[in-house]
This record gives sequence, C-alpha cells and structure tokens, in this order.
Amino acid sequence: MIDLYYWTTPNGHKITLFLEESGLPYRIVPVNIGRGEQFNPEFLRISPNNRIPAIVDNAPADGGDAVTLFESGAILLYLADKIHRFIPQDMRGRNLVLQWLFWQMGGLGPMAGQNHHFVQYAPEKIPYAIDRYVKETSRLYAVLNKQLADGRDFIAGEYSIADMACYPWVVPHQRQQQTLEHFVHLSQWFERLRLRPATIRAYARAKEINTAPVVDDASKRVLFGQDDASVR
Repeated sequence: MIDLYYWTTPNGHKITLFLEESGLPYRIVPVNIGRGEQFNPEFLRISPNNRIPAIVDNAPADGGDAVTLFESGAILLYLADKIHRFIPQDMRGRNLVLQWLFWQMGGLGPMAGQNHHFVQYAPEKIPYAIDRYVKETSRLYAVLNKQLADGRDFIAGEYSIADMACYPWVVPHQRQQQTLEHFVHLSQWFERLRLRPATIRAYARAKEINTAPVVDDASKRVLFGQDDASVR
C-alpha cells in the first residue's frame, strides 16, 4: 500500500496519474496546503521541504522498512523502478525519459508556476513579470511541441513518467495565457492523455478531495508568504 500525501496541484496530479495507471493500491492522505497543513510535524518528517506530494511505500521492493519520498520527479522515478513500467529498461530509452522528466522539473513546472503566480495571484499586476513568464511558458510549449512533431504519440515514444510529469502542467494552459491550438502536436498529445481512463480517474479523485479549489486571501498568506522562518 502506498500512502500518498496529496493536494490538488499539478505536482500532486502527477502521482495520482501514475497510481491510477499502474493499479498499485494507494491511500490518499489529504494535505490542504491552503490551510497550512504542510507544516504539521507529522508531514514534515516525510517531506522536509513542506511541499506535496510525498509518499510512504509500506511494501518496498527490498522487503525492508517503509520508504518515504518527497519531490514529485523522484517519486515518479521510484515508482516506475518499483514496478518496471513507464520507464524503458534499456539505457538509451531510460535516459531519454529522464531528460524530459528533468526538463519538466527544472523548466516547465517552475516557469508555468511563476506564470500562474504573476498572472493570477500577485497583489499587483507587474507587466514585465507577466510578459516574462507568459513568453517563457510559450517557448517551453514550443519545445515540447517540436519533440512531438515526428509523429510519436508520447514524449519519449512509449507512454512514460515523462508524459505524467508534463501533462498536469499543460492542463491549466488557459490560465497560463496559452492557446493550445497554436501547438498542433502538443494539442494532439494533450487530447490523447486527457482521454486515457487513468487520467479521467485521477482527476475525478481530485474533485473528491478538494471540493472548493479556490485560492482565497487566507490561502495566499500561507502559500505566498513563506521565508526561512517557515522552516525553523
């Protein structure tokens, strides 16, 4: 059984996508990040960076004690290695997937996240910041579109953790001021993933967990006011 510490964010969705695809038994432990539950001592023992998602694998492959992990990319890689699925077993294929997984972790996620912040949540509209991150999101969409332009159905050939990592960050494309139809191959890939039964199940779980997905003033103080004092 996998215990998934989760909230309904793109990074959280990555892991429910994997778990629904794999059929691994799991239990969701909601962590309402808008109400500060990520600072609970019990959660910090699993995720010292006070971020979701995190997992506890109560039945690791080595038969030893439970394994805890934080960081969504590390979790995806761990789970793929655990069941030998969604990542190629050959060296070249594996490294192709890893490149795109790290591309999402280091590029698409952080840049789209800043896009969300300055477009949607910043208390004052800063044109330079909005323009900077909307353009960078557009550039990254174009990079992914180009990768998909050779007729492949998925980012690294077969469906993999690279697709699971990227898809949730493209779901809010309208909030990111992106027109998906401008990226033909990316748009086709997005529809393929959107219609997968496991994707439908994963996003249905999200609606069960968070019935009021609104970032209100109290949430903003928690989410956007952290500094070193939050870690002490």
